[in-house]
Formats: sequence, structure tokens, C-alpha cells
Amino acid sequence: MRMRALLICSVLLVTDLSAQFQTPNQNQIQAGLGMTWIDNQRYFAVRLRPEFSISNVGIGLDLNLEFDSTGSLRKENFNEFTDYLSIIRYVRYGQEFDTFYIKLGSLDYTTIGHGSIINSYNNSPSFDARRAGMQLNLNFGRVGVQSIYGNFGQAGVVGLRAYTRPLQFTSLTDVPILSDFEIGATYAGDFDTYANVDSSYLVVPFVPGQAPYKLRGNGTLSMIGADIGLPLLQGDVERLELYADVVKILDFGTGFAAGILFRVEASSLLSVRTRLERRFNGEHYLPSYFNSFYELERVNQLTGTAKSLTLRNFNAYTKGIYGDLLIRIINTFDIFGSYQKLDDVAQSGDFHLWTELAPKDAPILARAGYDKIGVKDFSDLVITDDRALLYAELGYKPYPFLILSTIYRWTYTPIRQGDTIVGYEPQRRIEPKVSFVYEF
Repeated sequence: MRMRALLICSVLLVTDLSAQFQTPNQNQIQAGLGMTWIDNQRYFAVRLRPEFSISNVGIGLDLNLEFDSTGSLRKENFNEFTDYLSIIRYVRYGQEFDTFYIKLGSLDYTTIGHGSIINSYNNSPSFDARRAGMQLNLNFGRVGVQSIYGNFGQAGVVGLRAYTRPLQFTSLTDVPILSDFEIGATYAGDFDTYANVDSSYLVVPFVPGQAPYKLRGNGTLSMIGADIGLPLLQGDVERLELYADVVKILDFGTGFAAGILFRVEASSLLSVRTRLERRFNGEHYLPSYFNSFYELERVNQLTGTAKSLTLRNFNAYTKGIYGDLLIRIINTFDIFGSYQKLDDVAQSGDFHLWTELAPKDAPILARAGYDKIGVKDFSDLVITDDRALLYAELGYKPYPFLILSTIYRWTYTPIRQGDTIVGYEPQRRIEPKVSFVYEF
């Protein structure tokens, strides 16, 4: 396990968890210098993190340089092509529900449709193995498209959903509620070599420096889905929608989900979104397969595990629940939480939480985010291990441009054999820091 402690000053590094609550059209520069220890080795750190937004165009950069005592650049910063691409953290045009929206770079908790296939997908769960991908949405009212491409550096996750509101092509186009009836179809797949693993065996004799397990990857894992949605209530500030999804993982199983979604958007004063869903999962089927942990779960050659092996071995019909809640008050306090659990399966809970308190003119700042999969009970939920991601920051602003804070982060670092990532191990970072932020 690695310990990182930032002693002098560094840039304000807001975890990608916070990207789901980013304020549009914000222009700021965050920068800093610092000193850090990784595996008891000292590095000098330089970081520059500007964000610019002009009209519909937004750009975010993230340049992270760490030098050892000889002046050599730390290898993990730039050992893959995508490390260079990731200097451009994102480039976007528009907002997610505009007629045209495109984002290149990090994908932060991206969901397609109702989330039955791709739910809160994160293409860069490890700070030392960042990915550059794309999200593209088209919304023309009567028809639309949602899509993602997970990683330009190599074959990976791809998702495409096309949808239509068919009654808007008829004389019923002006009828409330019915005119917004929506039908969608989704294709998603992972084109990585180890997306579909059918066997794993221990290498005998073991060769030091190499992964102890050998996995046989069969390449692409694909799935298709169909969904319908009917808004029961749609006003200027509220929306109540019923929906149903069916998903088939090709060569595996089928699942069905039905739920209700409620939103209230009362300008900047109050925003509430909540969803409750009932899931019916067939044999060899896992709901929301491409989730926030997928890039970590896909394959681990150190332990001989892969998510597709779990899928193969999951040979029971199960039912489950999913729920989430988002509350945003006066653009000052945000909290989002979600939880899913199978009825009769131990350690099947998945939990996600993000909260932020950032009053515009107040001297305090607090953020926290937590993800955990395979949750058994409450006592298991509060333990950070190799199934958890944790981020917490507490800060004080003596001046609008200066932030004194401490970050605690439980994340993952890749384990490599040459240029190949064979697994991940937990990494703990504690970062006391001084941050300089200039907004314009």
C-alpha cells in the first residue's frame, strides 16, 4: 500500500466524483507547488488545473508533474499514450440535455438511459491510469441519441442508445403526457481482450515478477436493451415518470427492471431527484453491468478474477431493488446517494454517496464521496478495503482566492508488468495543502 502526504502546497484537486455537480460556465485557474512521498520516496510536485467556459464551449486541463531528487519525472505520470491525452481533462460543447452535447476526456459517472446497462460509468477510477474517452448526445425532441466511448488509447467500453417519442409524429403531438411517451434501444459492449473471460488457472511453476494467474480472454462482451418511459406528471418544475427496461447480455442472461422517477427543479432554490426501481435478474445476468467500478473489476490477473467470470458463475434467478436520491439547495448544499441490493444474495449491495457544502461567500468548504461494492451490512459498509473508493476534503478560505484544506483519498494504483496493467491495489493519500484559485 502506498502513502502520499503533501506537505507544502498543491493545486486544489477536486476528485472526479465532484464532476457530476460542476457549475456550468465557470472560469477559474487552480495551481500549486508541493512535495509528496510515494513508497517512502520524495517527489516535488507541480500542478496546473485551469477551467474555461466561453458560451457553449468548456475546457478543463490537468497537468500533473512529479520529479524525484535527481530531477527525473515520475514514470507513472506519462507511461501511456492516454496519459498525454489526459492533460486535457475534458473539452465539451453544450450541456448534457442540450440539442447537441459532446465531451472529450474524462467520463465522470456517466449514465445512459435509465442505467440498466451503463450506470455511473467512470473511465478513470485510478489517478495513475487516467483514460480519455467521449460522450456524445443528440436531442431533437422527437428523436435522440446518447453515446459513450470509454478509452481512445485501446479497445474498451462503447455504448449507444437511440430513442424516439413516436406520438410526436402524429396528431397527438400536443396532448399532454402522452406526447412524451418514449421508446429507446441500447447497444453496449466492451471490446477489451479480457471483457469476456471463460477460464482462469494458476501458473505452475510460478515465475517471479509475473502474474500468478493465466486468464483466457475471448474478446468482446456485448448486450442489447429496450426501454419505455411515460411521464405521468410534467410541469414547469416537476416531472414524474414511469419506466421499464429489458436487457439481454449476449451469450448470457436477461434482466428486467421497472421503476418510477421523480424530479423537482425549482430554479436555483431547490433541486430534487429520486428514483425507485424493482429488478428481476435471470441466470447469468448482472444489472448495471458497466458501473463506476467496471474498469477495476474487468480483470485482475493477480487474483485470477474477472467480472465476466462472476457473470458466468451467477446461475440463480434473483430479485433486487435500486434507489437513489439527489438534493441540491440554493446551489450551496448537494447530496447524492444510491443503493442497490439483491434480495437473497449476501454481499450484493452497491453504495454510492457524494455530498458538498460550498457556500459562495462563506469561508468553509466540505466535500466527501464514497463508493463501495459487495456490501454485506452496515458494519461492512463503513470499512474501506479493496471494494471501496473514498474522497473527503475539509477546507477554510481566509481569502476568496486561497483555500487551506486537507484531502483524504482511498483510491487505486495500477500494478504493471511492462506496459500491461494486470491488476490494481488500494492506495491511500493524505494531502494537507494550500490552494490558489483565480476565477474570472
